[in-house]
Amino acid sequence: MPESPCLSVAIDRLTAARPDHYAIWVLQPPYPSGYGHFDRIWPEPLTQIWQTWHSLYSMRGLPEIPRIPVEYAVAPPPIATNVPPNLPPASQSSRVMQQLGVSLWKWLFDGPIQSSFDQSRGMAIGQGLPLRLRLDIRDPDLISLPWEIMQPQEGMQAVSLSPQLLFSRTSSAVEPLPDLRSEQSLNILLVLGLEQDGQSNARLQLDEEASALSQILQRSTLEQSTDTATAAPPCRCQVKTLLQPSATELAQHLETEQYNVFFYSGHGEVGADGGLLFLADDATMNGTELAQVLSRCRVKLAVFNSCWGAQPDETQKKAMPRSSLAEVLLHHGVPAVLAMRDSIEDREALSFIQVFARELAQRKSIDRAVAIARQHLLTEYKFNWPAWTLPVLYMHPQFDGELIAIDRSRTVFAKRWPQTADANGNFAIAGSALQHLLDAGRRDPNWPQRKQRFYRARRRRIARPRHDRPHGNGQWRTACLFLRDSSRYGTYVAESNGWHLVHQREIPLRSKMQLKFGSEDNSPYEFVIHEPAAN
Repeated sequence: MPESPCLSVAIDRLTAARPDHYAIWVLQPPYPSGYGHFDRIWPEPLTQIWQTWHSLYSMRGLPEIPRIPVEYAVAPPPIATNVPPNLPPASQSSRVMQQLGVSLWKWLFDGPIQSSFDQSRGMAIGQGLPLRLRLDIRDPDLISLPWEIMQPQEGMQAVSLSPQLLFSRTSSAVEPLPDLRSEQSLNILLVLGLEQDGQSNARLQLDEEASALSQILQRSTLEQSTDTATAAPPCRCQVKTLLQPSATELAQHLETEQYNVFFYSGHGEVGADGGLLFLADDATMNGTELAQVLSRCRVKLAVFNSCWGAQPDETQKKAMPRSSLAEVLLHHGVPAVLAMRDSIEDREALSFIQVFARELAQRKSIDRAVAIARQHLLTEYKFNWPAWTLPVLYMHPQFDGELIAIDRSRTVFAKRWPQTADANGNFAIAGSALQHLLDAGRRDPNWPQRKQRFYRARRRRIARPRHDRPHGNGQWRTACLFLRDSSRYGTYVAESNGWHLVHQREIPLRSKMQLKFGSEDNSPYEFVIHEPAAN
């Protein structure tokens, strides 16, 4: 599939003398005139609703962020004071969640920033693609805010839940990415460390826990995606488990195998060097140390089921820049990092991980897989419960989020109409050609490339009592060819009432179908399938 357009927006404090004065600007628009800059004052009501939200949902002590001048500081208001007293507490907390989400959106998107967003969104919709929205938060005092809950207005989806907005955080102050491996399977290194600092995890029966988590990861990759619009045959998943390794053992294992996913479950703490991971009773590893080996071994995605992996450290009540585990790994060359903004319960984390792994195995991009898994958390634990707000995804600005490459070999056409499908249920159909309608002797010289780019064959199971061959358990099978357009300008298909544009989607492909590529004014072709002779 083509790469989605991307809009990157940065936030930074202008001067130390005016701690409430910020600059917001567009770093990377998907069109040349999309750059913009806007100065914003952090308003007092937004601080109030943030403090109220934090007092409801955070397990950490109430921070002094974002800081505003002392003369403007006020105590947080009572929770949802304008809510009628007969409403249940869940409605009050939902209102606080929604108020903060809307307030953050309105503060961030205003003036030229809003204009650039609207035009970028329009471009993405016109291409039939989601818009990637990446937020570069340069002021460390704003890192702890739950930007993932932003929503344009009441009743609309939060930015991190929308299927048309793939949201992540990023940083432009990073080194260029090296060439990444193109891989066809999920290769996961699962590391289980201490549950709590200084305490052995033996009482939790670590072997059983590791086996259960490994089974969840492997089993979930065999499940069918609920996102049927972009579902693909699942890829293979291999999981290797390390139980409370030393830092040396962990590094050696990463260097001897080719993993694309590093997964850590255990205790973690914030710290100046990316925090600490407690691997075993006498073994810790800070974020900077882990970043070296992960980037050197070209791991694409690091996932942390530990507390506060996306939180910066503080010194003298001031947030330290680039100190969270997620930021440190990103700055050292890990393309994508998924960490928790706060403490997350095991059942919530396992529910998220199961859906996330399933979507990765379906060859979803990392940011899309996170969005689908986040939707699952909201459905399971409700909007006013903070579980869906906890995962924070950081992505390198040059990384498109592709963890598992689409298997292009499935578009290669075979020499015969097959009687069986491959292991993933795909048919391959050959004997096809494009014939130029205005010049009978002219063949399209680029047809082999067009064929691999635009068309694929696949099996569909349908209920037909005749004509098709029976195939297992009373089901019927037929080979059906589909046109899948993945071009920039689309494909035009002739129908009884004229030419119709097919762009970034699929339609059934029939023999004798007339096509135009790129423009309705271009020369027409006829697609022909030469069926094999009867035996």
